[in-house]
Formats: sequence, structure tokens, C-alpha cells
Amino acid sequence: MTQTPPAPQAEPELVGVRNFRDLGGLPAADGRRVRPGVLFRSGHLAHATEADAAFFASLGLHTVFDFRNAADIALEGPDVALPGVRNVNLPLSDPADGSEFWRMVRDGDLATLRSVLGEGRAADRMAASYHTIITTRTAEHGRVVRALAEGDVPALMHCAAGKDRAGLSVAVTLLALGVPADVIEADYLESNAPHRRYRVRRDAEVSAEVSELLSPLFEARASYLEAAFVAIGEVWGSTERYLSEGLGLSAEGRSVLQERLLH
Repeated sequence: MTQTPPAPQAEPELVGVRNFRDLGGLPAADGRRVRPGVLFRSGHLAHATEADAAFFASLGLHTVFDFRNAADIALEGPDVALPGVRNVNLPLSDPADGSEFWRMVRDGDLATLRSVLGEGRAADRMAASYHTIITTRTAEHGRVVRALAEGDVPALMHCAAGKDRAGLSVAVTLLALGVPADVIEADYLESNAPHRRYRVRRDAEVSAEVSELLSPLFEARASYLEAAFVAIGEVWGSTERYLSEGLGLSAEGRSVLQERLLH
């Protein structure tokens, strides 16, 4: 007898964690949909309140994939401990690229920001980083999709803001599930909702021009994700070859992944 999958939970009002959502319900391969309650995404959990942590504990998580690097964790702190949950830290390239860059973002004067980020350079930097993550982080992305296929679910994927590194890891997983590119893009752009946006801490003055210069770094833009899809086409020629040759996900493994995460 086939069990009826649980209905997606209403989006919680989290205090210390931003950009959380359940990916359940997204259309996928063969007319199926992503199961509710098996795949989640968010920003980091370092500032989760006691109530936030209780909510995450209620999800029955098996694994939390944290794509932050050591500099991120030093800046914001480690995730709060969730009893019985396996934490996997898989650092991915940060589009902001290092502590020196973050110092510039937080403290740099206007002239410095103009020289580094102005005239489209910030957006170009972001798109280039997405391209690079796809082409150079196949081992990490392969490990994630294989772990999910092997049963490490329910799973939560996060980085710092839950937009770039987690966004790409989610996108790769959704590609393996047969979710159409336009649906992946629509979910990715949800990170722009005001209540999801990463809170930028800046010690120096924030003028209208400073905000404009910084905004490409903290926005989800379709052009960034498109750079990732372009990278797949340039290097592997197709999504199928990317999954099999790039990530080492066999046809059997992909089928098992879809059985676990789709209904």
C-alpha cells in the first residue's frame, strides 16, 4: 500500500536562521515531484535560537551539509548542535573569496568599493565564481548527491547566506532529480525575498552608492545561475554527462536518488 506523503509544512518564523525552505513539491522527472520533508535549504545555523533549534530538531534531519569555509565559520560561528544529526562540512569556493574581501565589504571606503565592484565588476565576479564552482567542485557535489542516494535524508544544505554555494548544491541535486532548469531558477530567485536576504554587517558608512555597489554580491540573479548551466554545457555537453562523468553518479545511482526523494 502506498503511503500518502506528508503535506509541506507552513514556512516557520525563524529568528536566527534566514532563507529556510522545504523543496518539497517541485516538479521533477516523469511527472513526479520532490517529496516534502526530505530536502531543505537555508542560511547558516550558527545564530539559531532555542526555538529555531527545536524546529530543526522536529524535521527529523539525518544530515546537515555545511558548505562554509573556515573563514565563514570563524566569522559567524559553528552551527548549533542538533541531537542525532550528522554534520558534514564540505567547504566550497566562496564568491566573496576570502577574509580580505570581506574586510573590504565591511570596512572599505567608497573609492576602494568603486574600483573593485563598480562598472559591473561585482556581477561579473559572481557569475565567474558560479562557473568556477561547477567546474572545480565536482568531487564535493558528487559526494553530496551520492550521500543522498545512499540514504542520508532528510537533509539540509546551507552555506552562509544559503544563496550561492548552497544554491548551486541544491541546483545540482535538483538537476539529478530531473527538475527543469526554469523551476530550479525560480526556487533560486526566492532567496531575494526581503525576509530571506543575508544581513550585511558594515562598520563603515552605508550610502546609497555603497548599497548599489554591494548589492550584486548579495542578490540572487538569474545570470549567475545561467553561468553555472553554461559551464555544464561547455565542459560536459549535457546534464547527463555532467552527472555521470563529472559527479560519478551512475544511472542506477540516479534512479535510487529519485526513488528516495521523489513521489
